[in-house]
Amino acid sequence: MRDTIDINSNDNALFITSQCNNRCVMCCQPPLLRNDLDGYFQKNMALIDSAPRELRSLGITGGEPTLLGDRLFELLRHVRTKLPETEIHLLTNGRAFADKEYARKLAECGEKKILLGIPLHADSAGDHDTITQVKGSFEETMLGLYNLGRYDIGIELRVVITKMNYRRLPKLPDFIYRNLPFVEFISLMGLEYTGYTIKNREAVWIDPMDYQAELTQAVLELRDWRMDVSIFNLPRCILPKALWPFAHKSISDWKTQYLDICRECAEQPECCGLFATSRMQSRGIKVIK
Repeated sequence: MRDTIDINSNDNALFITSQCNNRCVMCCQPPLLRNDLDGYFQKNMALIDSAPRELRSLGITGGEPTLLGDRLFELLRHVRTKLPETEIHLLTNGRAFADKEYARKLAECGEKKILLGIPLHADSAGDHDTITQVKGSFEETMLGLYNLGRYDIGIELRVVITKMNYRRLPKLPDFIYRNLPFVEFISLMGLEYTGYTIKNREAVWIDPMDYQAELTQAVLELRDWRMDVSIFNLPRCILPKALWPFAHKSISDWKTQYLDICRECAEQPECCGLFATSRMQSRGIKVIK
């Protein structure tokens, strides 16, 4: 994470805290029991002051940013004052918004330029809660999504694909269409092989080559439902051509890498590349002529 705002970067973000109230089994940045909220708050307020007004977008991440409580809204209002045209992308597990009043306070910060990225690990409470390792997290997340929808706040559903949930990918389109038709975007995301994924390798790691059928079915059904679906963090050589239009450059510039063989690939300019932080890559990496 950078300590400055770089107008040319695709990944300017305010890091709120290393704490989290979930313990996701594949977390790429495992949470820490550290009293860091005050320090990061002051640092982030100063970063906002130093940011160029023409900054297109700004991420807010952690840990879990809502652990900042109402001071999160103070920070958001400061962004809106200093950077009135900047889009804000807030990554959160969404559980805090199960409190309708908390969702209302977020809406008052200017909901038209805020997009919340919220993980939904499965279409069932049992699977979702197993992945977060917090009983009741599915129910809180769903209630949070409904409260955010009540205030017309933009939502991006984020599904990190693991060995624990890939079989349920084909069930997601119907679940989202029937229960969450108000979400703006659905992002299906490849797994970063670092953090807790290494510790829980046997439970969570699956080569992306082994879930392409499930991914294809989910993406094309979401498209047929006229929902805005994207694929993140998966290079083009792994995906069937039918999915290329949905695959986007998504990995932060500071941790994107391409292998030596990628230099010979015709699709390299359009490909998201690979996580430089990942200690394992797919067996499907190859050159496209």
